[in-house]
Amino acid sequence: MKYFKILITLFVIQCYVMHLYAQTKPYLLDMVHNNPGEPLTQSDYNDPAYLKAQGYTGQVINDFTFAHAAITFDSLNPNIFPIGSKERAWVMQAAEKVRANIKRAHAAGEKAYYFTDIIVLPKKLVEIYHDEICDEKGRISFERPKTIEIHRIMFKELFDTFPDLDGLVIRTGETYLNNVPYHTGNNPITNGIESHVKLINLLREEVCVKRNKMVFYRTWLSAGMDQKPDVYLAVTNQIEPHPNLIFSIKHTRGDYQRTMDFNPTLGIGKQPQIVEVECQREYEGKGAYPDYIMDGVINGFEEFNTNTPQIGYKGLKDIVNTPQFRGIWSWSRGGGWVGPYITNEFWCKLNAYVISHWGTDTRQTEEQVFNRFMDENGIRGQSRKAFRELCLLSAKAVLRGHDSATLPFQSGWTFWMRDEFLSGTDGRLAIIFKTYYDKGLLQKSVDEKREAVDMWQKIVDLSSRVHLTNKADEDYINVSCKYGLILHQIIAEGWNIMVLGYTGDQTGNYDKKNIAASIKAYDVYWKAFDQLKEDNPSCATLYKPYMWTNNPPEYHGEKGMGASVDKYRNLAY
Repeated sequence: MKYFKILITLFVIQCYVMHLYAQTKPYLLDMVHNNPGEPLTQSDYNDPAYLKAQGYTGQVINDFTFAHAAITFDSLNPNIFPIGSKERAWVMQAAEKVRANIKRAHAAGEKAYYFTDIIVLPKKLVEIYHDEICDEKGRISFERPKTIEIHRIMFKELFDTFPDLDGLVIRTGETYLNNVPYHTGNNPITNGIESHVKLINLLREEVCVKRNKMVFYRTWLSAGMDQKPDVYLAVTNQIEPHPNLIFSIKHTRGDYQRTMDFNPTLGIGKQPQIVEVECQREYEGKGAYPDYIMDGVINGFEEFNTNTPQIGYKGLKDIVNTPQFRGIWSWSRGGGWVGPYITNEFWCKLNAYVISHWGTDTRQTEEQVFNRFMDENGIRGQSRKAFRELCLLSAKAVLRGHDSATLPFQSGWTFWMRDEFLSGTDGRLAIIFKTYYDKGLLQKSVDEKREAVDMWQKIVDLSSRVHLTNKADEDYINVSCKYGLILHQIIAEGWNIMVLGYTGDQTGNYDKKNIAASIKAYDVYWKAFDQLKEDNPSCATLYKPYMWTNNPPEYHGEKGMGASVDKYRNLAY
């Protein structure tokens, strides 16, 4: 009897421990961020069964056909989507897609959370209730009681229509209407901190409390909540914590770019947090070439000890034991706009594998998880050392080729190179070149770009020593490394031409001989780039010598590296 009681006691203790573990088990979410207005991204990460196998616990569904755009608002006004109208037919079709996505996730054992832009409402609704919901600037505003009433109705109809939906991921600050032709909307944060508080309390009441569903509230890009600790605390301290309400914060202080600080709003306040991590960075090639960032995300980036010194936390390993930490949300694919477009997900999968498998047990080191990736992909023997060196070196090469490891580099400067575009001195590089010229650093900036080229040459050499079980992936590693080398050769020569030309613009004396020689090399590299794509079906689409601008569908004008180089081409010849 004595031993039986001991066994019962041990069993009760074990059950209690397991209960505590279940309560504190981290959220591991993943999202494919489709390009708004384009065909949906083809990816293994669209398959919730694949996510389950990678350790994820939830799928964030983000095709920009929002779940709350797939309801009729009949309980508010049947004239919003009249029976028999083409608008209502669209809503019904969208609703079937939402149901299918939820069912598919649940069949795989994954929670289904819908990415949700607030505010997005039917155009007809806004037309009917315009004077009751819009402010003097024409914005739909939560300062108007009718707007709040309509959103209460919306949440009720949303969860009545999709009762199996596990929750919402809420975005403010940006509103994408590309995939919802019968809806309109705007940023709800029209009154700073108070707008956040009103919206969060509404979500907490209607979604978390009344319906026992999850809300992941993104702090991104609204009133400084995503970057400024004082603003973040001013909002979150006014919200009563709830187990179903979690704040979602990028690991970067700003967008997913190198030389950005580690986000100082992480690990503070009384609210639970998950951390957003992008695996296919739009500022760094989108998987067209190696860009292994997870060592930096977990342990802290190289630049945090050089030109971007950090006070306090540097990486995710520093915050996993804080009381706020609840897990990780990775963006396996997507971010930004247009290309480069890839047909092989290998580099995205490496980043996603390491962050998801590390997130299942943060007592592991990054290298331990990395080694398991090599095990599962049949990277053995001498290939392991070469592959590890290649990946770590890619982070160093990207930093020097895109940004800087030692020179001053402001956060907004990263936009000179994003998506599939390369800017010139006629646009986004102008302020960088002026700053470096005034400080006598222009030549050092070119030297650093050439240092990146040297690193890429070593990466190509290393890639020839890497062998995998999957020969298509092995081929892609080789091709993508060559892509990275040629692209950075173009960048280095482009910068050299523009530095020589810019210096001539300031002094009146142009080094025409060196400009001409550099232009000759620049042209050779562009031809090699074209040839790489022509010879290798697995090669990603190529960069373009234009400055990125937010003007769809092209997302560029005539300015850019090409126009800037041509300006000095005409002077040199």
